[in-house]
Amino acid sequence: MVEMKVDASEFKGDEAKLVDKLVEFLKEKTSGDTSSDGKVVTVKGEGEALSKKYIRITIKKFLHKHELTETFRVIADEEENTLKIKQRKLAEED
Repeated sequence: MVEMKVDASEFKGDEAKLVDKLVEFLKEKTSGDTSSDGKVVTVKGEGEALSKKYIRITIKKFLHKHELTETFRVIADEEENTLKIKQRKLAEED
């Protein structure tokens, strides 16, 4: 059994409500056992639908669906089998 974690702690304010939507989106796309522990989403299951690459692409699709690609990105965390949704640093205009 494979277990992947997604750290969504960067979601603040209105985006904080998106954690539950992310859980449902991942459950639908991966057919795995998906749960939320506050700001950390855990996906458990078997097969290629739970590879780190597939989960990362699925989260990117979720961000695109909710028009958040300009604000957030998906990166690998220091821990194994963990992805992090990180807020982009916006370039300051001169």
